Amino acid sequence: MKAFAIANQKGGVGKTSVAVNLSATLAHYGQRVLLVDLDPQGNATTGSGIDKNDVEKTVYGVLLGEYGVAAARLKAEAGYDVLAANRELAGAEIELIDVDEREYRLRKALHTLDDDTDFVVIDCPPALNLLTVNALTAAQAVIIPMQCEYYALEGLSDLVGTLRKVKANLNPDIEIEALVRTMYDPRSSLTTQVSEEIKSHFGDKVFDTVIPRNIRIAEAPSFGKPVILHDPASKGAQAHFAFARELLTRQGIAFREAA
Repeated sequence: MKAFAIANQKGGVGKTSVAVNLSATLAHYGQRVLLVDLDPQGNATTGSGIDKNDVEKTVYGVLLGEYGVAAARLKAEAGYDVLAANRELAGAEIELIDVDEREYRLRKALHTLDDDTDFVVIDCPPALNLLTVNALTAAQAVIIPMQCEYYALEGLSDLVGTLRKVKANLNPDIEIEALVRTMYDPRSSLTTQVSEEIKSHFGDKVFDTVIPRNIRIAEAPSFGKPVILHDPASKGAQAHFAFARELLTRQGIAFREAA
């Protein structure tokens, strides 16, 4: 089992979209996936077709040790499982302050998973807080979605600094797996310039696949579906399929098309 934290403290970069669609595309290619929604907004939950207000057992209870992952995981239409989140997760940080090894709560919970899960995809909140630290401590690798704009580079610097601290103090195995360029518009000279600067700093960590600015990706969450179910022929869906294939290929994992 390998766990990916989808992290970027800058909001509006397509982070949740990447988390939901990566879970869906990995499932499409025959992988057994658990999506962990670690954002109190619960967007990954609703984007997976689950009503966050009706969920009785959420990641909040898992973090507090009230029940395990097996009791809380739900099945999404796209074929992956979900640990759901809603607004009650916002109180978790306060409640975890006095808990021993509070940074390891998610990691310990995921260690109870059986061999029936190939990948865990963790959607982090848009902040470098205790929930994000829990994700980075639980994961083996980080996928960083980012727009190719000036302020994105500044935010990336902050995230890399946090990763260094986590690696030094909490999780020596954590590595950057991928930088994925989202809402990509090749017609923009700024997009091209920032993209080249990212590649000069991070080399082959920058995936070849880019996620374009695409209306189908933007509207899919309102239907409670990943874009690959909402409109599988769209450019956005095809880009997410390509991203999953590139990730699996880099992992050395053979994949098959779903029937």
